[in-house]
Amino acid sequence: MRFAKVKKMLLIPLAALLMLVALAMPGQARAASKKTYIIGTDQTFEPFEIQDKKGTYNGKKPGIDIEILREIAKHEGFKYELKIMSFNADVQALQSGQIDGMIAGMSVTEERKKTIDFSDPYYNDGVVIAVAKDSKIKGLKDLKGKTVNVKTGTTGSLFAESIRKKYGFKLKYYSSSNTSWADVKAGNADAAIDDGPALRYGIANGTGLKIVGKQMSNTPLAFAVKKGKNKELLAMFNHGLRWLKKTGRLQKIVNKYTGKKAVKSQVVADTSIMGLLKSNAGALGAGLWMTVKLSIVGIIFAMLFGLVLGIMGIAEHKFWHGIANVIIYIFRGIPMMVLGFFIYIGMPTVIGHKIPLFTAGVLTLMLDEGAYIGAIVRGGFESVDVGQWEAARSLGLPYYKALWKVVAPQGFKLMIPSLVNQFIITLKDTSILSAIGVMELTQTGNTLIAQNFQGFKMWLIIAVMYLVIITVLTWISNYVHKKMKI
Repeated sequence: MRFAKVKKMLLIPLAALLMLVALAMPGQARAASKKTYIIGTDQTFEPFEIQDKKGTYNGKKPGIDIEILREIAKHEGFKYELKIMSFNADVQALQSGQIDGMIAGMSVTEERKKTIDFSDPYYNDGVVIAVAKDSKIKGLKDLKGKTVNVKTGTTGSLFAESIRKKYGFKLKYYSSSNTSWADVKAGNADAAIDDGPALRYGIANGTGLKIVGKQMSNTPLAFAVKKGKNKELLAMFNHGLRWLKKTGRLQKIVNKYTGKKAVKSQVVADTSIMGLLKSNAGALGAGLWMTVKLSIVGIIFAMLFGLVLGIMGIAEHKFWHGIANVIIYIFRGIPMMVLGFFIYIGMPTVIGHKIPLFTAGVLTLMLDEGAYIGAIVRGGFESVDVGQWEAARSLGLPYYKALWKVVAPQGFKLMIPSLVNQFIITLKDTSILSAIGVMELTQTGNTLIAQNFQGFKMWLIIAVMYLVIITVLTWISNYVHKKMKI
């Protein structure tokens, strides 16, 4: 009977959680029915990928890679949907089957050929060294004992690793080129090794660096698919690429972004805080809405999950205690970023279905924050004076009726301060989801900085936006807490 009662108590929250997981299935079915290819691309890698103010590649100047893909798709008659993530996340998503193809300034290497099939090359790229304008470094020989920044997983990173011992420098890794360059400008690192076209574009748009020495490690760039998969897509890309080369369209696209006039076309005229706010209001608003939406949906499911764990933690049977303790231990012990990558990139290989990005974000928040809420709920119930339990049971109330009618109302009052704090943490933790490509407020900031190179001012604006949201949330929570005490 006790097990039956526990199951009945947990049925509604568990059903809600299962509905969230099931959201991944219809999205996959719709994508398959339309035969739309999911193509991964980088979030910040100008001039190959240049996002507009809304964080999309729908503008007139989306970058070399996107224009090539757009032209080929139109010529070959296939549809695609872009999945915007960091370069390293793109590679993992490609290898796990979460995306069908990838175009992100990827260099063709022998190591990558073991797990990836490449198209014909569409561009020859190389890496260069960039330093602060007042630096005395002139080349590789001057890097001994210095700190060099690289972007994870790129040709620049691989090249730097191959010569690190020879030239005696240390490496620091970043997921974004712009962050890597800003670190050099700030004096926290001595140099950056990165792709030549990207660095030249950045310097032309005000990164405050300079290139020293010659371009090195020239390698071809190509479109990529998982080895042995999506052969039809690869064949269409190659056929379309040959058409672009034959008609001269490919060279026109490259010249559009690599000429001196072209690389300066993205400079923002008004870089004051008010000017940045005015010119990026739409993007900031969209990022703010995504943050709020993720926070609300995430905390609702986290509360349901946490409530389940909390009830299991104080159930009469020790079996449920053990399960709750294990689940809380696991999800509190896994870093949230690792959990996000596991759900979005790792799980599709197990379940055989792609998981929509928003669903992956909510699942990550639910499991991570829900584990903490579960501990809070359990602690709140256990904090109620044991005499309340005894009085309820002496009146003939069964265990779970005593819980809901007597103990729970008192327990929730005790939990309010801790739950409010957890709500605030959840809102801030949405920023971690930018690692898997969720276009929330932090990811929006990365995108805008990649366009205007105004890191300090943009992060100041975003920090103030977060403070305003958290302040409003705290006011509301305090009001609710005050009403509950009456």
